[in-house]
Amino acid sequence: MQTLMLKRFLIFSLLVFVAIAVQAQVDTLTFEKPDTTLIDTTSVQTLIAIDDDDDETSLDEEDYNIPIDSLLIYTEGEFPAHKLYKIWQTNQVNPYDVRLVDMPDTVAINLAGYCHPIRNVVTSNFGFRKWRYHYGIDLRVKRGDSIFCSFDGMVRIARYSKSYGYFVIVRHYNGLETTYAHLSKLFVKPEQIVKAGELLGWGGSTGRSSGPHLHYELRYLGVPINPNDIVDFQTYTTHDSTLYLNASHFDYVKEIEKIRVWTVRKGDTLGGISRKTGVSINTLCRLNNITTKTILKIGRKLRYT
Repeated sequence: MQTLMLKRFLIFSLLVFVAIAVQAQVDTLTFEKPDTTLIDTTSVQTLIAIDDDDDETSLDEEDYNIPIDSLLIYTEGEFPAHKLYKIWQTNQVNPYDVRLVDMPDTVAINLAGYCHPIRNVVTSNFGFRKWRYHYGIDLRVKRGDSIFCSFDGMVRIARYSKSYGYFVIVRHYNGLETTYAHLSKLFVKPEQIVKAGELLGWGGSTGRSSGPHLHYELRYLGVPINPNDIVDFQTYTTHDSTLYLNASHFDYVKEIEKIRVWTVRKGDTLGGISRKTGVSINTLCRLNNITTKTILKIGRKLRYT
């Protein structure tokens, strides 16, 4: 009898030991956090560097080092305007590498159903900022204001960029792509179908931004179009129901290609730079919004063409 009880006690002890060991092993496992479609940037807001808007760059100037096999090519009809673009890619802003300044034809783009992203005033327009180029239009917002999608389409990119903070790019069925930048929160994810007027995110000041605003772009085949050519920012509607897009919409690219920049070195003066570049002092001042009394700091870039 005693022998039987001893055996039972040993078996029970062994089972308890095994159970404790298994539980200890489970407790050491690291479980992956589940993915979420809602990106809340509140906790990282204070970690984002705020800079002057004059340093804002175009999204496609950032080097994402995208591997060639991430350039996804799908069968026709699987994504909006696929027959036009051929490529669907969720990392790079402009993977298309298309030059439109000499496009021979006129393309008719349906603008029906347009929804303004936010009804507020323009704070910065499309065009040159000193020697840089601003490829969109800025609209005043308060942090937390709702930002809406302009046309029906599909989200191609929704993530963080060092210059544009949290941003969304939507490709639309009419062939345009729209960009919404400096958001404080995203409510959409890549490959999500969205309707005109649908909430994309909340306004904010993430990335390179001196204060809350929405940077808004309209692009065709990756090349920015002046939003004023499409939208009346006083009435929040399109100028017409159809945009007849042609090479003249991209004349600004030729002006950008003419830009030459002088980097100020020790001992440089406006007179000296004028002699070396063959550009008058008055022109240098006009191009760079400076006066003859402006102190030239070493490393400053001055546009001379």
